[in-house]
Amino acid sequence: MRICVWNENRHEQKNQKVREIYPEGIHGTIYKFLIEEGHEVVTGTLDEENHGLSDDLLNKTDVLIWWGHLAHDEVEDKWVDKIQQRVLEGMGILVLHSAHFSKIFKRLMGTSCDLKWREADDRERLWVIDPTHPITSGLGSYIELEKEEMYGEHFDIPTPDELLFVSWFEGGEVFRSGATYKRGRGKVFYFRPGHETYPTYHNKEIQTVIKNAVQWLKVTDTHQPTYGNHEPIETILKKD
Repeated sequence: MRICVWNENRHEQKNQKVREIYPEGIHGTIYKFLIEEGHEVVTGTLDEENHGLSDDLLNKTDVLIWWGHLAHDEVEDKWVDKIQQRVLEGMGILVLHSAHFSKIFKRLMGTSCDLKWREADDRERLWVIDPTHPITSGLGSYIELEKEEMYGEHFDIPTPDELLFVSWFEGGEVFRSGATYKRGRGKVFYFRPGHETYPTYHNKEIQTVIKNAVQWLKVTDTHQPTYGNHEPIETILKKD
C-alpha cells in the first residue's frame, strides 16, 4: 500500500515540549509504525516546496493521512482541489485531530466542522461503538488516554455513514471521535485523538486504529463509472 503522511509540522518548530514528544515530527512517528507494517510510506510537510505534494505523488497514493492545526489557511487551494479530486477518484483520506478545521476536511464535509475544545489535561475514554468494524479490530471496549485535549459536541459535521468511536472526557463532555464517510469512489475517516503536546501517537492502541484505518481506506474496486452523454445499450425502436 502507498501511503502519504502529511503534517503541518509547525508546532515541532515552535514548541520545545512538542519536539521532545515527537523529535522526528508527528509525521515521523506515524511514518515509523506504518513502515514497520510493510507499507510504502512517504511524508510531506507544509513548508516544503508545493507543501511536500505533487501530482505524481497524489496519483500514486492509496491513502493520505492529514494533520494540521496552526496554518490551515496557508494550504494553497489548488492542492485542496487536487486532493478532493483524488478522493472522488478513489484515494482514501484519514483526517486526524485538529485537521477537522483543515480546508480539505471542510470541503469534503460541506459544513463548518466547528466544535467545543479545552486544554486542561482531561482524561479521555474512547468507547468503541462498532466492535465489528475493521477499523476497531483488535481493540477492547474502549481506549483510555490519561491526558488529552477535550473536544465537545456539538461537532458540526454531516451525520456519519458509520460512527465507530464516542469519547467521554473527565470534564463531562462527549464527542463523536471516529466517523466514516464515502465521497465519490473514495473513503474518509476522521479520528479525533492527537493533540501535539500529548504522546497520543505513541499509544499502541491509537496506532492500531491508524493501522486498521489505512487498510479500510484503500479502495480495492478499480471500476471507473462513466458519466455524461451515453449511447443506448439496447436498440431504441422508433415510435410512429
